[in-house]
Amino acid sequence: MKKIISLLLALLLVLLQFSGCAASDGRITINVYNWGQYISEGDDGCIDVIALFEERYPNIRVNYVTFDSNETMYTKMSNGGITVDVIIPSDYMVGRLVEEDMLLPLNFDNIPNAQYVDERFWTQSRSFDPDNAYSVPYTWGTMGIIYNTNYVDEADVTGWELLWNEKYADKILMFDNSRDAFGVVQSLLGYDLNTTDPDELEACAQKLKEQKPVVQQYIMDQVFDLMENEEAWIAPYYAGDYLTMADENEALAFYLPQHQGFNLFIDAMCIPKCAQEKEAAELFINFLCDPEIAGGNMDWICYGTPISAAKEYMDPEMVESEVSYPSDEVLDRGTGYVALPVETTRLMEELFMAVRNGL
Repeated sequence: MKKIISLLLALLLVLLQFSGCAASDGRITINVYNWGQYISEGDDGCIDVIALFEERYPNIRVNYVTFDSNETMYTKMSNGGITVDVIIPSDYMVGRLVEEDMLLPLNFDNIPNAQYVDERFWTQSRSFDPDNAYSVPYTWGTMGIIYNTNYVDEADVTGWELLWNEKYADKILMFDNSRDAFGVVQSLLGYDLNTTDPDELEACAQKLKEQKPVVQQYIMDQVFDLMENEEAWIAPYYAGDYLTMADENEALAFYLPQHQGFNLFIDAMCIPKCAQEKEAAELFINFLCDPEIAGGNMDWICYGTPISAAKEYMDPEMVESEVSYPSDEVLDRGTGYVALPVETTRLMEELFMAVRNGL
C-alpha cells in the first residue's frame, strides 16, 4: 500500500511540475522542459539565463524541468496530462513530433532574434522540419567517446570497438536510449545511422548483446558523476558534456573515431500543442537567440552555437575548441539522425529492451 501511495505522490508531483496555473504572485508561468545540464544557471561565474529572462519580463515566471533522453520526453508528452510550453528535443525527435502533429507552428514575429541563426543551420534543420516552421536551432554537437587517460591505453583508442574491449570490463558505460545505443553500433558496423533494414537492426542488437558482459551500467545523466569520479573509465556521450566533465577531471579525453562515422546533431526549441502560454514561450525562445545571451549560455553548456554572432561574447578558448567546433573535414564524417518510420522505431526499442533485460 505504501508503494502505491508513493507512486501516486510521485505522479502528482510530476503533474504539478507541469501545471499551467498562474504563479501565486499573479505572474504568467511558462513550463520549460529541457535536457539536464543544458542551460546556464549562474554556476562558475556564468550568467543565469532564467533569472535574466525573468528580470527582463517580470510578468513571466519560468518553471524549469529536465529530462534525460528524447524518449523520456516523448513518453511524457504523448501520454498527455501535462502542460509544457517550451521543449528542446533533438533533430530526429523534432521530426517525429512534426509528423505526429504534436507541435505548434511558431510566430516568428515574436522571435525576431531568429535572424541571428546561421543559414546553414536552417538548411540542416529542413531534414527534420521541412518548412522551418516548428523549431529554432538551439545547439549542435557530436557524439563520441569519453575515456580516462589514467586507465585507458591510448593504443586501444582506435574507434567504437573500444566499448567492447574486455580489458575494461565493468568500467564501460553505454547509452540508456535505443537511438544512441544503436547509433554507436551502426557506426561501428558501417551501417547508415538512419537504416530501416530489419536485418541490420537485428545485427546491431546482436552486437549490443555481445557488449553487455563488459557494460557496467546503461546511463544518461548519471555519466557525469561516474566519469568525473572515475567509477567508470569509458563512455559514449556528447561533446559538450565532455567539456563539462573535463572541468572536473582533467584526465578525461574525447575521441571522434577517425575511420568510422558518428552522430552530428542539432537540438532545437519548439512549442508543443499542449502549451498554454504560446506568446510567452516565443519570448523565451527569442531571448535564447539573443547573441549576448546565447554566448553566455554556450560558455557554460559548452555546445556549439548556431549563432555565429554569439561567439563575440564567448570565452575565446571555447570558440577555438576543436571539441565544440571540429573542422569541416571532421564534420563531413558525421551524420544527423532523422525521424524513422513508426515500425522501425518500435522494432529498435523492442530490440534494445531485450538487450537491456538480458533476453
